[in-house]
Amino acid sequence: MLLHIGRVVLILLEVLILFNLLIVVHELGHFLAARWRGLYIEKFGVWFGKPLWKKTINGVQYSLGSLPFGGFVALPQLAPMDIIEGKADLDRAKLPRISALDKIIVAFAGPLFSLLLALFFAGIVWVVGHPVGEADSTTVIGYVLPDSPAQKVGLRPGDKILEVDGKPVRRFLGMNDSVSWNVVRSEGDKIAVKFQRAGSVHTVWVEPYKAETRGWRRKSVRQLLIYPAETALIDSVEPNTPAAAAGLRKGDIIRGFDQTPIYNPIALLEYISKHPEDQLVLHVERDGKRFDVPVKPTLLPTEGEMKPRIGIRWDTAGIMSISHPNPVEQVYNSVTSTLKTIGAVASPKSDVKLQHLSGPVGIGRIYYLLFQSERGWQLALWFSVILNVNLAILNMLPIPVLDGGHIVLAIIESVRRKPVNMRVLELVQTSCAVLIIGYMLYITFFDVQDLPFIRNKLDQLEAPAKNTPAP
Repeated sequence: MLLHIGRVVLILLEVLILFNLLIVVHELGHFLAARWRGLYIEKFGVWFGKPLWKKTINGVQYSLGSLPFGGFVALPQLAPMDIIEGKADLDRAKLPRISALDKIIVAFAGPLFSLLLALFFAGIVWVVGHPVGEADSTTVIGYVLPDSPAQKVGLRPGDKILEVDGKPVRRFLGMNDSVSWNVVRSEGDKIAVKFQRAGSVHTVWVEPYKAETRGWRRKSVRQLLIYPAETALIDSVEPNTPAAAAGLRKGDIIRGFDQTPIYNPIALLEYISKHPEDQLVLHVERDGKRFDVPVKPTLLPTEGEMKPRIGIRWDTAGIMSISHPNPVEQVYNSVTSTLKTIGAVASPKSDVKLQHLSGPVGIGRIYYLLFQSERGWQLALWFSVILNVNLAILNMLPIPVLDGGHIVLAIIESVRRKPVNMRVLELVQTSCAVLIIGYMLYITFFDVQDLPFIRNKLDQLEAPAKNTPAP
């Protein structure tokens, strides 16, 4: 128990360090550029809230806050940011004016440093690699849910998907050229799926499935209800079970049963649940050799109830490989995935909405899940490349308060040959800041629902309603 608590605390610290590093480096870019261009720097703070420590050095107040969520740099000569950074300690009107070019350079430095940090992380990932699951390297269908849209049009396990919605695919999951994203991003009533079976190419039109969701949950997106092909790799064998008696071991691969190949462990689980009393012959691979193992299911405790099983637990990650993509490839893929997400949110016909994005809570949860895996640091560094690119691009959007907004205002100033009216600027900045803070709270509302203890509670609350017969 103590070891488990210690590991959780360690993972939380790792998440905290890495997440804060991304924000602080971004703000450091603004700070260093402001120093270079001779701007007045009022404050540079790591974390927010009541300061635990602060000290003024060469006219700059450095501080360490009590809320461990990023950092900030206060630059009064740029657009006013009082709602975020606090009211300035001096009259901005008394500060010397700075050129539009200076404003553009300082604003652009934050995204630039985020991009440089992404390249730095990408260089590390290039050297040490990051784990890649089978779903990231295959487009073969592993399992088709009964009565699913895919089953209704004749798609089967073992089919290799070539195109979805007219776009080529090279992997099952992820953002770039994937089956799942092209399904989610489609906008027509039906989706064209081109696939290969036994050397022949076919195309079917599938009507996507969308689950019903209640008002406080994230809305469901389009699905075909299919799973990728994954090796049925045994992670452990429970003692005193049919699998143990049959001699199955950790590391064995189940290639099929009763002369039927399987492309995903779910297929075997489904067969056993439907034929709880039937003996079956497993086709097992061990150390490159294949042999048959007869086994008969029995009732075993599962999640508080007795269910027919043979007593094995699967390695849910399947067979992993280590990928070493070069930094340019990583950054390019991150840029394209970010732009695709923005395009999907902007499209009125898309199922992807603002509520499907992640805020600090959601990002922290992703980091936590990544650090839990065996190669957590490699995965976290790989994800940090994506996140830094995401941070750079989103901050360059031409929205007041964001860096892109500062750049647009500076360009307007250079065209007008005079600064934007301070009263108007304060109103615009404050209004946009309020909207962004409101949006972050909106996203956090959905992110919190993904936390395990919250999700379980909501599922319990929804269960009675789902089981109530319709009038």
